[in-house]
Amino acid sequence: MMWLKIIKTEQATLVNVCDEGLLGKEFREGDVRLYVSVSFYKGRLATREEVKEALVLGDILSLVGKEAVECAYEVGVAPPGSAKKINGIPHLNVYKI
Repeated sequence: MMWLKIIKTEQATLVNVCDEGLLGKEFREGDVRLYVSVSFYKGRLATREEVKEALVLGDILSLVGKEAVECAYEVGVAPPGSAKKINGIPHLNVYKI
């Protein structure tokens, strides 16, 4: 399960996803800090299939965690290996233009 939050505006659909166990945690590597904010990522718990459907429909994607990033690779919204890792945690932003 993953946390899925979808925010729709007139201009775009933002899809935020993080692995269930990462919500509210902070990761640091050198000067880089990644905070998996509850207010940004917590929507509802969703299955892999629900996340994949949302990723295909979203315009701007923010993903944190191995499972979330793998979903992006599986549906083809990002090339495999494109995520950055911060203290071993994959993080990926996708902007569809």
